[in-house]
Amino acid sequence: MFGGLRDKLRAARERLGGSIQAAAATQDAGGSTGREPVSASPQPVAETAPDPSSTPAAPGFVEKVKILIKDRELVVSEKDVADALSELEMTLLESDVALPATDAIIASVRKNLVGKHRKIGESVDALVVGALRSALLDVLGKGFDLKDYIQTHNRPVKILFTGVNGTGKTTTVAKIGAYLKKEGFTVVIGAGDTYRAGAIEQIAVHAERIGIRVIQHQEGADPSAVLFDTVQYAISHNLDVVLADTAGRFHNKANLMSQLEKIKRVMKPDLVVYVDEAVAGNDAVTRAFEFDKTVGADAVVLTKADMDSRGGAAISIAHTIGKPLMFLGVGQAYDDILPFEPVRVVDELLDGGA
Repeated sequence: MFGGLRDKLRAARERLGGSIQAAAATQDAGGSTGREPVSASPQPVAETAPDPSSTPAAPGFVEKVKILIKDRELVVSEKDVADALSELEMTLLESDVALPATDAIIASVRKNLVGKHRKIGESVDALVVGALRSALLDVLGKGFDLKDYIQTHNRPVKILFTGVNGTGKTTTVAKIGAYLKKEGFTVVIGAGDTYRAGAIEQIAVHAERIGIRVIQHQEGADPSAVLFDTVQYAISHNLDVVLADTAGRFHNKANLMSQLEKIKRVMKPDLVVYVDEAVAGNDAVTRAFEFDKTVGADAVVLTKADMDSRGGAAISIAHTIGKPLMFLGVGQAYDDILPFEPVRVVDELLDGGA
């Protein structure tokens, strides 16, 4: 998942590390600080000067050599990392990371590197990885723990799914239903997509396979009525969760958006979840923003994350629209859905800091 971005971040990480390493070498020679090195403690004087030819060559960055500024701490300047930060910025933008998220990442990395006193013997790679990790976690947000939400709210918890056509919304509803059932919750699905040909049959097949009841009306029925009946069924049977499927729609279709407003008024959802494809990149971010502005959204699910090498939407969406990611879809099976865990994503992007 996000393999292309991971590779590019590794290259950017090495460039940043190399820049800092070069600055350290210059500083160690007393050339770039504008001041003489200050000894941390008196050093014994060698009886004979060391032979320069016997000094071992500095190991490559890949081996993660530690910068040993023996007589003082290293202070990284803006100039030391300016070019590497520009390269990192281009890496993020080329990976479909939205501009506001890119700006936030660059600002955070700069803040965590420039002007900081680094401890004697601290690894260059540790400095860079720490700065990148902090920046990525800031823009990814905390995610949305659906299990915790259900456990701490009155039941049934009513969840309304929205999104554009063809992004895997109906399949996502089934996957989340299977996930919640496995976690011990009781679930009912409302077949609120009453207009797309075959939509009711599709959700009914999913529901049968995962062993969850589906409430449905005939094709062309009022989706508000279907979802009202679904909520009433959940209340009368003391169920934990209502998952409401709806027809895909674009935010600029006034009649369909009005219909969604009616559904919200009738169903009174606790959560509105926007579903889109990770592979859509910045388009997914823009559409999520417009949906949130028009009908509101509490969380986001990104499908096809396993097919997305760039990772731009996953990196950008929470920061850009201010709504947390709830799940990532990573395959075709019902189990192929992952609760969004920012630390896990960052570990994957940074190879665990290895």
